[in-house]
Amino acid sequence: MEGLPDDLSGNGRLTALPRKQPYDALLVMDKNGTASELVLHDVHLLVSKLDALPNGRFLLTGTAAWHRTPASAAANAQIYGRDGRPRRSFPIGQVGHLLADQRHNVWTGYFDQAIYTDPISASGLARWDTGGNQQWAYQPPPGKEPIADCYALNVTDGVAWAYYYQVFSLLEIHTGGRLTVRDTPVKGAHGLAVHGDQVTFLASRGHHDRLHRCRLTDDAVLLEEEAILTMPGGRPLGRHRIVSRAHAPYLLDPSSHSWHVHLT
Repeated sequence: MEGLPDDLSGNGRLTALPRKQPYDALLVMDKNGTASELVLHDVHLLVSKLDALPNGRFLLTGTAAWHRTPASAAANAQIYGRDGRPRRSFPIGQVGHLLADQRHNVWTGYFDQAIYTDPISASGLARWDTGGNQQWAYQPPPGKEPIADCYALNVTDGVAWAYYYQVFSLLEIHTGGRLTVRDTPVKGAHGLAVHGDQVTFLASRGHHDRLHRCRLTDDAVLLEEEAILTMPGGRPLGRHRIVSRAHAPYLLDPSSHSWHVHLT
């Protein structure tokens, strides 16, 4: 990123503010082993999440890097075109999880502190269009608990899966409106992969390297097998940042800044 200090903390986050407002950022992409670069101009955020959108666009979310007016400070999402130029900014809440699909849907999951302090984040889970309009926000069906903390989010085209605290239920949400809430036997997972009627949870309370392979029924998640996930060569997994998409969780190793994928 242009104008940023070189020092990074152990988890890859910046330890100092950018030196100018706004700044240009270098986005490095890898597709099938081929790297490419794109300069994003006029970034106004300290970026915490990003994802690719259809038609070569990108969405960044984060927090304001400098003090501005309350209205502009709330615009903590920026969309960029394939030319690296900003297209629009809008408020999207204090995002814990951000995933987009190829149908121009943007799904956001929120953490507990945001849910209880920020009106945009209060639902715990929301869907947006790429114009910055909220299309849907979670409202628990009768007898079901609201989201107190979205622990994991997974998105395929037209369907999102969210795993949340307090009761650790699994939501299946279709853009057409169908919603299913299933109880799960897994507590404290931070990643999930879905393939057909199979769902795999990664991590649980006290076991950050535990895989829980489960089967979906109409109204429940049934545990079938547990295993230990290791790094290539059998090294212990350690703590990783997890991004879940479709049938695969992607794990970022903070020690090497490299991504690993586990195919379920």
